[in-house]
Amino acid sequence: MTFELTLMIGSLFLLAGIGMPIAYAIILAAMVYMISSGTSVGLVGKTLVDGIYQSFLLLAVPLFIVASNIMNAGTISDRLLNFCIATVGRFKGGLGHVNVMASLIFSGMSGSAVADAAGIGKIIINMMRKDGRFPPGYAAAITAASATIGPIIPPSIPMVLYALVSNASIGALFLGGIGPGLLMGGVLMAMNYWISHRRGFATEEAVPLRELPKVTARAFPALMMPVILLYGIYGGVTTPTEAAAVAAAYALILSVFFYRALKLRTLYTILVDSARSSAAVGIVIGSALILNYIVASENIPALLAAYLVEVDVSPLTFFLAVNLLVLVLGCLLDATTIILVIIPLFIPTCNLLGIDLVHFGVVIVVNCMIGLITPPYGILLFVINAVTGISLRDIIREILPFLAVLVAALLALIFFPGIVLFLPRLFGYGG
Repeated sequence: MTFELTLMIGSLFLLAGIGMPIAYAIILAAMVYMISSGTSVGLVGKTLVDGIYQSFLLLAVPLFIVASNIMNAGTISDRLLNFCIATVGRFKGGLGHVNVMASLIFSGMSGSAVADAAGIGKIIINMMRKDGRFPPGYAAAITAASATIGPIIPPSIPMVLYALVSNASIGALFLGGIGPGLLMGGVLMAMNYWISHRRGFATEEAVPLRELPKVTARAFPALMMPVILLYGIYGGVTTPTEAAAVAAAYALILSVFFYRALKLRTLYTILVDSARSSAAVGIVIGSALILNYIVASENIPALLAAYLVEVDVSPLTFFLAVNLLVLVLGCLLDATTIILVIIPLFIPTCNLLGIDLVHFGVVIVVNCMIGLITPPYGILLFVINAVTGISLRDIIREILPFLAVLVAALLALIFFPGIVLFLPRLFGYGG
């Protein structure tokens, strides 16, 4: 490493270590690099602004945030929960299954794990705790675990960010996330079923089958959100960014005119909250683009790729090593930072080793989501703790079995690429 790069990395670790938000730490460390290398500090601002405003794809991020906040604000949550209870509540550990299924459905609307956990997750936790049906720690743990599915099934904000740094097809990434998302839901439901039998958890009263069509009809318009999204992209009707705008407009029309569940004052609050969330994501993206510029200037990705090829690392060994690194980093860093700062280092090596970028991207996003529930710093654990007041110790103790089956699902995605690539290839993806 050059002296300037060493100085920048040292500054970054120092600033992050004293508690500065990672985005601001990166920006200040980049300024240290520019000053020490004799480059204009103004290049930091130029790179940040140009990187954000010249990427049409990034417009999808605030639009998906708006869509998810609108969908969470109205009676849509209640309708979807009733649908989930009617379909899977009758099985052993019913509300645990409802929890996972609700996350599968809401993942087709929000694209954010934190939004799922803080929104619909809080409602289900209260339902599970009522009358002592489930221990508080267990209710919180399965909610955090199921919320990881949110950014896997489209729409997915992390996949949009990965497409930005890798130039992989966003449509193929979205389709590639459906199989893994269903697999994650399946293993979580299986674990919930096993634990419920072992610990004697409650089963909900079965909803009569004659009521199912009515409950489904009430939830059907909301269930169509991911269908409209994917048809728009793969039907050639919209770009991914335009599809995000359609999703936001559809959510608004559904909440205001169809369900009549959204008032003007509530809409104003939603837009303000969405703007704040978008700004928080935007500053992380901008700082990561600055860091990526410096890394590219130092030619680090090419040097790393050349070294790995020289030592004759097999694609599978490389893939496993990167995932192990991401799993460890997930305990300390958020998914956005990992995808925007760490992953670009490995993209050239993936190209050299013949690793499909859609397969690689989906697996990395799944890995980053698992990091959200990995102790000691899994952000979803803190979010659930903050919105429910349930002890962090109880949540961590109960989440370990769910963490184990999600890691097993991750390994399955690595060893069996078809789980990820089946649907993209079915729709014409050539990878």
